[in-house]
Amino acid sequence: MQTLDLGVIGNSAVAALIDPAGTLNWMCLPRLDGDPVFCALLGPPGEPGEGAWSLRLCDQVSTSQRYQRNTAILETVLTDRDGNQARITDFAPRYRKNGRIFRGATITRIVEPIRGTPRLTVSLRPRQSYGAHPPEISRGTNHVRYMLGDQTLRLTTDAPIEYVLSRTPFLLDGPHVFLLGPDEGLSDSAATIANMFLAETRLYWLDWVRSLSLAADFQDVVIRAAITLKLCSNEETGGIVAALTTSIPEYGASGRTWDYRYCWLRDSYFTVQALNSLSATRTMENYLIYVSNLVAASEDGYMQPLFGLGLERKLDEQLVPTLGGYRGFGPARCGNAAWTQVQNDGYGSIVLAAIQCFFDERLPQLGGEHLFRQLERLGEQAVARWDRPDAGLWEFRNRSEVHTHSALMCWAACERLGRIAARLGLPDSAARWSAAASTIHEGIHRRAWNEARQSFVATFEGEDLDASLLLMAQTGFVAPNDPRFLSTVAACEAELRFGNHVYRYRRPDDFGPPETAFTACTFWLIDALVRTGRREEARHIFDDILSRRNHLGLLSEGVHVESGELWGNFPQTYSMVGLINSAIALSRSWEEIL
Repeated sequence: MQTLDLGVIGNSAVAALIDPAGTLNWMCLPRLDGDPVFCALLGPPGEPGEGAWSLRLCDQVSTSQRYQRNTAILETVLTDRDGNQARITDFAPRYRKNGRIFRGATITRIVEPIRGTPRLTVSLRPRQSYGAHPPEISRGTNHVRYMLGDQTLRLTTDAPIEYVLSRTPFLLDGPHVFLLGPDEGLSDSAATIANMFLAETRLYWLDWVRSLSLAADFQDVVIRAAITLKLCSNEETGGIVAALTTSIPEYGASGRTWDYRYCWLRDSYFTVQALNSLSATRTMENYLIYVSNLVAASEDGYMQPLFGLGLERKLDEQLVPTLGGYRGFGPARCGNAAWTQVQNDGYGSIVLAAIQCFFDERLPQLGGEHLFRQLERLGEQAVARWDRPDAGLWEFRNRSEVHTHSALMCWAACERLGRIAARLGLPDSAARWSAAASTIHEGIHRRAWNEARQSFVATFEGEDLDASLLLMAQTGFVAPNDPRFLSTVAACEAELRFGNHVYRYRRPDDFGPPETAFTACTFWLIDALVRTGRREEARHIFDDILSRRNHLGLLSEGVHVESGELWGNFPQTYSMVGLINSAIALSRSWEEIL
């Protein structure tokens, strides 16, 4: 049975998921939002093993798995019934070369005996068109070409090609390497290239982690989360996906199976903010290039909620009948109809993601007036839309209301534009945006506060709550000790908190009441508790969430409250961001330790 006990390897160009037995069961090409050429995670047609790449010992009885410390290099140890063992080392190359970052679209697998004389079976069966068809295959002396529609993959290896193609077990009497990537020849032997890739990639990740600004506690948690977030970015364009997968259901047969392999403005802001807090600002710099292209292509500054990694605007949602779904729970989908929705929080998300570049003197190039004027176009939209109905951050498909969070983010867009203008010495612009922010601020207090409930509510003049209200202090809209915020936190706990988990909302939506807690919302509660002086309670919840991570420290979108099982797309950037933010908030200072 498939689970989300998966590891992630990648290099900000390609990424793959690998299960505890060392089977690669998910990878999209040529981009993170492309055709899943390895799609076993979602049940492709055919016999078991289709859409997967496995390296398995004969009579295999157990496996263990870990990341090499402070890297995106994954090791899996296989053991057979006689105690023979082999180790698989999986990674995608990433290192500095000739003044730039080399990030070849190549998965590198090195398998070597570490005890006895194990026998290995290699099974490499990619698919094309969302699992619909097997590839055409041609064989060379030391390579195999897999022709998958309009793209061709080449496997170069020093293992016997005959045994690879026939899936015949063979004696693993020494290391063998497998490089799967573009249909290009190598400049040296496969073993030489693979070992060079491994050494250079390891040095890259160790150096990158060394550059992070870390708090004293939970460093292993934060490092793993930060590396995972980096693997969810597409460095070529600057876009950041919300998750690497599509169609992992929020729970069972809920029908909530969405494609998260796109760049949401909202999710990307949270990712940029978290990495900025660790001094990993290059993701922000790349993302601002991506956003600048989006803004430049918009005639009036209107922003749809999500885009393709290549700036695609039209992401039509389609059912994928060729994939049976995770554990048979469908439907599988590609594309996401949310691109057609109005979601008014995106303007604030972009401005909040960009603001640091106007203030951080460490950056090689600070934001200037040209970028500010681009962002002002988004501010104009925020002023026009803050009190208009939208689908909200939960992307309701069959209702439209004025969502408090959307209005809050419109306020944040204007308030931050005022700060940026003051920083740039533009007093007229600063006064203008500060006045706009004040108007929105007053409107939210007047229309989103429910006197009977003694709480802010999810929609203007509404009665229901949602977990985004917990972010009101984080964004600076209210002080943490504001009585209105304190009573809102209490109301959210009473209605949305179940044990140490928080639901997005409880009001039935298009698919009925939600069945899983949304892990990001639990982190938002932790943030609110820390800000309001309830640090010990926050730490207790955080410890519980840490125990819900998979064996490699990763989280999906949600947790089923009763079973504690991970559900939803994986790895979810929202959740990995929460790990970083909560760890920083709860950590002791270095002075308390040293």
